Amino acid sequence: MESSVALSLQDIITGLRVFTPELMLGGGVVLLLIIGLFTNDIHKISAVALLVLMAVAYAQYLRDIPLTSEISHELFSKMIVVSNFSSYMGFLLDLGGILTVLMSWPYFLHADKLKEGLEQRRRFVSEYYLLIVVIVLGGHLLISSVNLLMVFLSLELISLPSYALAGFLFNKKSSEGSFKYFLFGAVASAVMLYGFSLFYGQFGTLDFRRDDLFATVPWSPLLVVSVVFSMAGFLYKIAAVPMHPWAPDVYEAAPTPIVAFFSVVPKLAGLAILVRFVIVSPYDNGNPAVMHALALISILTITVGNFSALVQKNPKRMMAYSSIAQSGFLLVGLVALSASGLQFMIFYSTIYLLMNFLVFYYLQYFELRGFTTIASYQNAGSKYLWPSIFLLVGFISLTGLPPTGGFTAKLFIFSALWESYSNHAHRGDQILLWLFIFGLLNTVVSLFYYLRIPYFAFIKNWESTPKTNILTSSPVAYDSFIGRSSIGNLLGLILVIVLLLIFFAPGLLMGWINKINFVL
Repeated sequence: MESSVALSLQDIITGLRVFTPELMLGGGVVLLLIIGLFTNDIHKISAVALLVLMAVAYAQYLRDIPLTSEISHELFSKMIVVSNFSSYMGFLLDLGGILTVLMSWPYFLHADKLKEGLEQRRRFVSEYYLLIVVIVLGGHLLISSVNLLMVFLSLELISLPSYALAGFLFNKKSSEGSFKYFLFGAVASAVMLYGFSLFYGQFGTLDFRRDDLFATVPWSPLLVVSVVFSMAGFLYKIAAVPMHPWAPDVYEAAPTPIVAFFSVVPKLAGLAILVRFVIVSPYDNGNPAVMHALALISILTITVGNFSALVQKNPKRMMAYSSIAQSGFLLVGLVALSASGLQFMIFYSTIYLLMNFLVFYYLQYFELRGFTTIASYQNAGSKYLWPSIFLLVGFISLTGLPPTGGFTAKLFIFSALWESYSNHAHRGDQILLWLFIFGLLNTVVSLFYYLRIPYFAFIKNWESTPKTNILTSSPVAYDSFIGRSSIGNLLGLILVIVLLLIFFAPGLLMGWINKINFVL
C-alpha cells in the first residue's frame, strides 16, 4: 500500500516537472491579470508578457526529455502525451508569442497616432497580452493531446481568445471580422465535435493514438464521415481549403501583430495535431485514401491561396491568402509521410515562422507610416532603405528563392514529396506527381504577388503627392518609431541573418532536427 502511494506520488511529481512550461503559462495568465488591476503601463505589462514567454521557451528547451530518447510522458489519465515532437513544436509556439510581443510593444506605443482609435484600447493592454498567453497555452495542450476530448477543449482554448483579439480594435471592420471568425469557428467546432462523436461510436474510445485503431474496425461510410468531419476542425485551424474563407476578413480587420500571430501559432498547433491524427491512419495497409485526400486538399489550398493573392490590393489581405497557400505547402510534408517528410515539414514550419514574422514586422513598420495599400509603397525604398530591403528578403524567402532559408525549406519539402512518389509509383499513385507539379507551378505564381510591394518600393516611380507621415503629421519629416540603433531594427536584422544563414548552412538547423527522435 505504502509503495503504491509512493509510486503514485512519484508519478505526480514527475508529471509536474514535465508539465512545467504549461504550468508557467497558466501562472503567466494569472500574473498578467493581477498586474492589469494596478497599472496600464505599456512598458511594464509588455515586459512582463515578454519575460513570461521567454521563461516558458527556456523551460521548454530544458524539458526533461533527451533529444534521442524514445520516452514519452503520459499525463492526466493518458489524455496528454509529452514527447520530443510536442516539445519542439511547443518551442516554436513560444517563439511566435515572443515575436508577437516584440511587435505589439511599438504598436501600442504609437496607438494614439492611428486612425483606428487603438489608443482607447490601451486600457486593455494586460488583457491583450493575457489572451495571447492563453492561446499559446491552448497550443501547448493541443500539440500534446491524444484524446479527442482534450483536443476539443484545447482547440476552444485557442479559438475563444482568438475571436476577442480579432475584434480588438473595436471599430466596424474589426467587429465584422471578429463576428465572421466566430461564426465560421462555431460551425467548424460543431462539425468536428459531431465527427468526434461518430469516432467514439465506432471505436468505443476517445484515444486515437492506438497503433491498431483502424485495424479493429473495418472502413465504412460512417467511419469515413467521422474522419472527414474530425479533420474539418484541424483544417479550419490551419486555414486550409475548404475551411479557409474566414482568413482574409480577419487578417484585414485585426491589429497587425495579431495577424502575424494568427498566421503562425494556431496554424502550427493545428498542423501538429493533424500529424498526430493522420499518423494512425492506414497509410501502410494498402488503403491510400487518406493520402489522396490530403494531397488533393494541398493542391487546392496552394492554388486557391496563390491565385487569390494575385488580385489583392491590401497587404494584409494578400498575406492572408499567402498564409492559406503556405498551409498547402506545410501539408506537402504530411502527404510525404515518412521520417524525412516529417522532419522536413518541421524544418519548413520553423522557417515559415521566421520569414512570416519578418514580413509582418515590416508591414507594420510601413503601416504606421500610412502605407496601407500595395500601391502606396511607391518610392518607399528611397525613404526607408533598410526596412524595404529587410521586407524584400522576407518576401523572397516566402517565395522560396535563394539565397534564403525559404528556398532550402521548399527544396527539402519537395525532395520528400518526390521520394514518396517514387516509393508509391508502383501503385499508380499519380496524385503525388500532380501535387509536385502544382507545387512547383504555384511557386512561380507566388513570385508575382510577393514581389509586388518590392516592385513599388524600388522600381515604380512615385506618381502621387507625398503622403503625410501619421507619426508626425508632417509631409517631409519621416522620423522613425524604430530608430537605427533600437531593438526594432535589431530584431529585423537578426531574422534576416538567420534566414540567410540557413540557406548557406542548413545543417545548423537540420542537424539539430535530425538528432531529435520525434516520438508522437
